[in-house]
Amino acid sequence: MAGIVGVHGIGKYNYYLQAGRSATGAAEAMRRKWDRYLHAALGGEARAYFAEIAYFSHLLYDDDGRDAAVPRRAAAAMELQAQQVLIGWARNLGVGEHVTGVLKSATGWLLNRLDGRSAAFAKLFAPEVAAYLTDAAKREKSRQAVAEVIRRNRPKVVIAHSLGSVVAYEALWANPDLEVDLLVTLGSPLGMRNVVFERLLPAPVNGRGERPAGVGRWVNIADKDDIAAIPPALAASFTGVDVEELVNLDWIDFHTVEKYLGCPALDPHLRPFVA
Repeated sequence: MAGIVGVHGIGKYNYYLQAGRSATGAAEAMRRKWDRYLHAALGGEARAYFAEIAYFSHLLYDDDGRDAAVPRRAAAAMELQAQQVLIGWARNLGVGEHVTGVLKSATGWLLNRLDGRSAAFAKLFAPEVAAYLTDAAKREKSRQAVAEVIRRNRPKVVIAHSLGSVVAYEALWANPDLEVDLLVTLGSPLGMRNVVFERLLPAPVNGRGERPAGVGRWVNIADKDDIAAIPPALAASFTGVDVEELVNLDWIDFHTVEKYLGCPALDPHLRPFVA
């Protein structure tokens, strides 16, 4: 059996819709893609590398993603949380450090200041990160979904991309019975101050997080221009990061899982498990 479980990042709700609102169908469609991406990098005969992709994107939305069906008060609260995430993220980028005033006006100003690729990313990143970090029920369901996939497949390797690295980190901490030989985080926002880091569960102690007890080895790979991975290196914030690989993938595709899975820096860490 394939020995890898993948955990996806932001912006994957469309897979759920395309699969007829089936989380299983979404996960399978993503698994096939991730297998193709990894095969293109590793070469050899085409094969199944991933046992399953832990799919959770649908759990971050209300009523199949239609905000209009959310009670007005809840929708307003979530919009406020997303705006706060956007402001915190932008400040990590060095944009809008001195922004004050009404959040809605401030976020509109920030989006206008950002280039097209950054603004498009922000419109996906802020609402989904806010939904995960500020809604306890959505957070728990997402974490459980990832833990169940890991428990079902008992993989040697977990590869977690983007927001998925946050969900996987918390799921592994919350379920100490889950053991993996290798955790690979790709384009991870785990260390992002005033947005993600301080809100992690378990909370960092004395300004440092720690590798989950069931993880044998932790490799973090981040593109130097990836605006989700701020800071790109995690060792300054987490005890137990064994290897940091700071890479230069693509100025345009700075955050896609396709580029990360095709990255030569991943090969030596993954090769022993897929040989």
